[in-house]
Amino acid sequence: MEINVWAPGALSWKGKSFRCAIGRGGIAANKVEGDGATPVGVLPLRQVFYRPDRLGAPETGLAVRALEPDDGWCDEPTHSAYNRLIKTPFNAGHERLWRDDGIYDVIVVLGYNDDPVASGKGSAIFLHVAKQGYEPTQGCVALTRADLLALLKECAQGARMNILTQAPPDSHAGHAGHAGQTGSI
Repeated sequence: MEINVWAPGALSWKGKSFRCAIGRGGIAANKVEGDGATPVGVLPLRQVFYRPDRLGAPETGLAVRALEPDDGWCDEPTHSAYNRLIKTPFNAGHERLWRDDGIYDVIVVLGYNDDPVASGKGSAIFLHVAKQGYEPTQGCVALTRADLLALLKECAQGARMNILTQAPPDSHAGHAGHAGQTGSI
């Protein structure tokens, strides 16, 4: 399954287009840690994490794991665990995955800078739940919870997200149409 993402915030799959949030730094070919950009590329969907206290395991063909309150993700470029799942407390820079704001109630780990990991090239690139009003992310791609769960139902191992700097000339991905309508999948 191919999922396409274009600036300024359109995601399409199965011939339909949906509104999404992307990084505050736009989409960049040369991502670096902390730039807020969503990286260009074809990124495999690696694994799904979810908050078991807020919802059941999402229906999907991808590997699924319940988050635990001490889960985090290392974002310290000089640490050996950079861009990897870690347990907190942790002695280097990291992001908590067990969040109060709901955006990590469902997280899909995207295969960016993970095979192999290169120090400083960016970490914690996820597909997750969008904030109210589709506020920009720190470099991730975000959908409404309903759209994300619907997309996951369609995903199997081998699903990929193609992040592009611009939509192809014949695309309708950037047009309002039905983009952003929850449940239109």
